[in-house]
Amino acid sequence: MRMNYRELINRKITDTLISLFRSGLTSEELQDRLKDFHEHDIAQAMEELRPDERKQLTEALGAPWAADIFPYYEEAGLRLAELSPKLAAAVIDAMDSDEAVRILEDTPEDFRSQTAPYVRTDTAEELRLLSSYKDEEIGSLMSTNYIAILRSLSVKDAMRELIRQSGENDNISTLYVVDEQGIFCGAIDLKDLILAREGTPLEECTIISYPFVRDRDPIADTMNWMLDYEEDSLPVLDADGKLAGVITSQDMVDYLEHASKEAYSKLAGISEGDDGDEDIRESLCVSLKKRMPWLIVLLFMGMFVSSVVGMFEGIVAKIAILVCFQSLILDMAGNVGTQSLAVTIRVLMDDGVSFSRCAALIWKETKVGLAGGILLGVASIPVIGLYICLLKDMTVFYAFSVAGCVAAALVIAMTISSFAGTVIPLFFHRIRVDPAVASGPLITTVNDLVAVIAYYGTAWLLLIRVLRLA
Repeated sequence: MRMNYRELINRKITDTLISLFRSGLTSEELQDRLKDFHEHDIAQAMEELRPDERKQLTEALGAPWAADIFPYYEEAGLRLAELSPKLAAAVIDAMDSDEAVRILEDTPEDFRSQTAPYVRTDTAEELRLLSSYKDEEIGSLMSTNYIAILRSLSVKDAMRELIRQSGENDNISTLYVVDEQGIFCGAIDLKDLILAREGTPLEECTIISYPFVRDRDPIADTMNWMLDYEEDSLPVLDADGKLAGVITSQDMVDYLEHASKEAYSKLAGISEGDDGDEDIRESLCVSLKKRMPWLIVLLFMGMFVSSVVGMFEGIVAKIAILVCFQSLILDMAGNVGTQSLAVTIRVLMDDGVSFSRCAALIWKETKVGLAGGILLGVASIPVIGLYICLLKDMTVFYAFSVAGCVAAALVIAMTISSFAGTVIPLFFHRIRVDPAVASGPLITTVNDLVAVIAYYGTAWLLLIRVLRLA
C-alpha cells in the first residue's frame, strides 16, 4: 500500500531524526540540530529506538529537554519507566504538574515509589494535591445552579425560557440543551443566543461536542477537564446521559478550601467548623468541647513527662546551669519532629504508599534530623561556651564541657524526634487510625519526652560520670 504525501513526509522526518540520534554528535551539537524539529516529531522518532538507546539519549540531552518531549509519547508512562528513578524524577520536576500527573498515572506503581524520594518537595505536593481526591466522585459536589432548555425550541422561545429561569439561577453564561427525556444534547453560549435571529432553530446554535463529566467521575479527573477546556462550568451527566447537575470552578475552589481546613483542624487536634466565622461566633462550651478531649489526654502525658524530669532532679541540683538550656533542646526537638510529621502526612495522602517507600521516608527524615542536629550542635558550642564563661563566670573547661553536652543532646534529640515524627503517623496509618488526628497532638508530648531523656541522660553520662564536674 502506497503512503500518501503526509505519511511520506513524516517517514522522511523520522528517518532523518533517527540518523541524527545515531550520528555520534555531542549533546550540545545534537540539541542545536534538534531545534529545527517539533517535539512531536522527535518523540515519534524516539519511539522507534531501542529502550537502551532512548535511555542513553535522554541522559545525554538532560531532564529539561526530555520534559518537553515526554508529553508527545504515545505511552509516556512506559517510556518514563525505562529511565533510572533519579533521572525520571528530574524529568517530572521539569514538567508542568498536570502533565506529570497524567504521565505518572500510566507508570507502574513500584516505579512511582522508587522515584518519590528524588522528587522535589513542592512538585511532590502538587502531584499529591491533584491525586488525593481521585477516589471521591464529582456527583457529591454538583449543583443545580444551571439553565436547561429544550432543543425543540426556537431562539425566541429559548430567550423567554432564559428569562423565566434566570430568577432562580445565576449561572447563565452557558445554557445547556436537552431533549424531551432530559438527555444532554449540547450547550449554547449566551452571546450566541442573543445574536441569533428569532426564527433560527435552536439546534443551529448548539455546540454538540461540548465537554461534560459523569456523576461517578473522580474529582481529580474533573479538575483536569476544567483546566484543559478552560470552562467556568461543566455539565454533569448520569449513567443514562441525562443532565443531572453542573459543576463550577467555584465549587472546586470551595471544596479544596474545605479539604485544607479539615486537614489543618485534624492536625491541630480540634474538631472542624462548618464555616470560617464559626470559630468567632461559637460559645465557650462549644469551643471547650472541641478541644478538651486531646487536652485531657495530653495533660496525663505531660504529667508522665514531668515525672521523668523529676528523675533527673539530682543532676539539676549538682549542675543547675543545665536548666537554662532545657527549653532549647525541647524546642528544637519539637520543631524537627513537627516538620517530619508534616512531610509524612503529605506522603500518606497517596493511597498507594508501599513498604519500600515508607522505609525510604523514615531513613531520609532520620538523616535530615541527624544532619541538622550536627550542624546546629556545632554552631551552638562556641555561643553557649562563651555565654557560660563570660556571663556566668565559669572556667573555660567547665563552660565548654556544658556546651559540648548541650550540642550532643541536640544531635540525639533531633535525630530521635525526626524518627518519631515519621514512624508515629505511619504506625497510626497502618492500624487504620487517621494519622492527622492522632499524630498532631501526640507528637509534641513524645518530642518533649525524647528531648528530656536525651538531654539529662547525656548530662549524667558526660558531665558527671565521665568528666566528673559534680
